[in-house]
Amino acid sequence: MKRATAEAISTADVLYPTNDDMGEHEIQRLIAELLRPLLARFLAAAYIRAHVGADQFIYWEEGNPLKRIAPDVYVLPGVDPDIVIPSWKTWETGVKPSFALEVASGDVTKDYDDGPAAYAELGVKELVVFDPHATPRSRRRRRFQVFRRIRNRGLVRVEVNQGDRVRSKVLGAWLVAVGSGDNVRLRLGLGPAGDELFPTEAEAERAAKELALADNEQLRAEREQERAARLAAEEENLRLRALLDKRRR
Repeated sequence: MKRATAEAISTADVLYPTNDDMGEHEIQRLIAELLRPLLARFLAAAYIRAHVGADQFIYWEEGNPLKRIAPDVYVLPGVDPDIVIPSWKTWETGVKPSFALEVASGDVTKDYDDGPAAYAELGVKELVVFDPHATPRSRRRRRFQVFRRIRNRGLVRVEVNQGDRVRSKVLGAWLVAVGSGDNVRLRLGLGPAGDELFPTEAEAERAAKELALADNEQLRAEREQERAARLAAEEENLRLRALLDKRRR
């Protein structure tokens, strides 16, 4: 009993940093800044309760602050979408990410080997590694790698490709690379092949305004047609009255 109490006190005193003061490549940040709100809106539109976060430490072993990783984008299923968290400790709620995205940096070993191994320990269901620096001629780098948790096998790499998209089974959508070079970004693609891009908030607002404008123009056109028809009917009535008056004379 004394030993258990001492261990509990020791564990309670462990510090879990919320950042490591290490900078990230700007491309990683820009990709996450676009994709995170897109994914949050997409899940909300599908009535899926989940928290979508970005670049925050997730700890999975109580008492060991070295067992951590900071996904560029991640999804916590069943968690309040609006919760503000400095970091996430899986032992407090039992919730582990269902999806994680890693945007590869210049350190291929860290992102291609060490990262997936850490996510396997964490217990993530699906991991997508996106390398914005990969080209068709790359010998080591790969544009997309998809890892999924398979029963009795752990986190297994199930897809590698140099194309512009992969399908996320967990999200029920495609991750589509748009742009090139330093302007490459990830969007959510819908449909059988991911060709329909889920709109950003700005795009959705613009589409709504265009639709409202089109509706107003159609309404004006219909009113003009009604007015023209009414005037034509009035002119015809006047002509008929004039004809009757002429015959009466």
